[in-house]
Amino acid sequence: MQLFITDIKRTITLIAPLAALLGLSACNKSVSDRTADLPPLAPASEDLNAGSWKPILMPRPDTFAVTAPVATSNTLYIADLNEIKGYQAHLTSDQQGQIAYWSAGGVLRWNEIMLGLMAKYNLPPYQNADGSYPIPSSTNPFAYPYFPFANPPYAARALAYVSAAQYDALVACWHYKTLYNRPAPYLVDSTIKALAGKNNLPSYPSEGAVLAGVSAEMMKLLFPDELANIQQKLQEQETALIASGAAARSDVTAGEALGRQIAGLFIARGRADNAGKAVGTPAGWASLVTTAQSKNQVPWLSLETPARPPMLPLFGKVKGFLCDSATIVALRPGPPPSTGSDSMKAQTQAAYSMIKNATRDQMRIVQFWADGVGTYTPPGHWNAIADGDFVNQNYSEVRWARNLALLNMAEMDAAISCWDIKYYYFNPRPTQMDPTIKTLTGIPNFPSYVSGHSMFSAAAATILGHILPSRATAYMAMAQEAANSRIYAGIHYSIDCTAGFSVGQNIGGYAIKRAQSDGAE
Repeated sequence: MQLFITDIKRTITLIAPLAALLGLSACNKSVSDRTADLPPLAPASEDLNAGSWKPILMPRPDTFAVTAPVATSNTLYIADLNEIKGYQAHLTSDQQGQIAYWSAGGVLRWNEIMLGLMAKYNLPPYQNADGSYPIPSSTNPFAYPYFPFANPPYAARALAYVSAAQYDALVACWHYKTLYNRPAPYLVDSTIKALAGKNNLPSYPSEGAVLAGVSAEMMKLLFPDELANIQQKLQEQETALIASGAAARSDVTAGEALGRQIAGLFIARGRADNAGKAVGTPAGWASLVTTAQSKNQVPWLSLETPARPPMLPLFGKVKGFLCDSATIVALRPGPPPSTGSDSMKAQTQAAYSMIKNATRDQMRIVQFWADGVGTYTPPGHWNAIADGDFVNQNYSEVRWARNLALLNMAEMDAAISCWDIKYYYFNPRPTQMDPTIKTLTGIPNFPSYVSGHSMFSAAAATILGHILPSRATAYMAMAQEAANSRIYAGIHYSIDCTAGFSVGQNIGGYAIKRAQSDGAE
């Protein structure tokens, strides 16, 4: 337990209050607060072979052509150098702040921005006057209810798409860096200062601009109402790259264009991965009830007033990154106890007893792992934990992106598998079986078996333990505590969490297989 408490303290120092995460304006006080004092990224290894690593969607690292840069003696490049000198001669305090902010790492900063957006949009719609509930629509994202509702499945999928696209984009970037081998501006002209630190990477195309292009393009799709704020972040990062002496204008232009092209691959996939159908239909919702009743089971029912439609009952049909549809079906555990059985009565009684006898420490654990409405959800929580540990590893941008992609692909596939299991069994929660159970946190609006927190946490701990073996025991202890928090809260039966934990570990295993074959180890 002491090990876990140390982890908690460390994580809290890296996770700012929610208000800080929601800000998307200049970096003075906003998402950067929790990591505002980080030094410039100084990779222990430049990973110069990353251009040969296995991409996720991109067929080959040279799928999208990048024109060879002009020579550093060319008048066009000399004009680029003069632009940098002009910035550095008149740097404002805001520009200095932007350089410090972005030099800590583009993957980290865009991930923080994603977490802020997820928390901002993790708000279920309020009911209409007639008691029905409106559904956010990607075709009309600016009308209430605003799109998206960034619930856990949506958040897991969004993180996976952004991280995977960033990784592929940086693999391509590294390919062209080593191909063209153009030095950074501060190495070409000694009068240019290296305000974002020094490294041995070629600067064309700029990895920061690649990240800006791919991240902004993906996030505009996922959070369309934030287009102006996202574009502002892109411009801030690119200006910081140039003003810091890390990249010339031509490095940035080539990088952004490459990033946007690779984002197109992932956007096309996202439009066809079945996520748009995950809400289902009223007829489909009704059939879930009648199917459960035909098996002599008590069907899950929404306990909200008025009753809310089930959350994303068809998300189990979404196309994942690690597991195909047959694997998702094969991952289903055996059924929970029959709702009329003595075993179910015992599970329900245990849930009641847990609530009645909850300790202060258990209540603390419940609140720490709650990750409910208005937060960045369980997948986001594990991203924050990963960010905190990755900061100390001195990863290159491409390795940081690769590791987050592994984590987030596991989280997305965990969401798909979990929602497949939930709606396959359609099992009622303890509070439905015994209305005297008063939970310690909100009751999610979807079936009980299996626990999403358990699956997300076990999958995350499994792949993170592979990435950082020295932290494997700590990650698994944290995952177990996250799973236990749902039992302590009265939200889940113990079997929901043990079964979910096991499936989550299996999904984490698929991420490990991907890691072992991508060429980065």
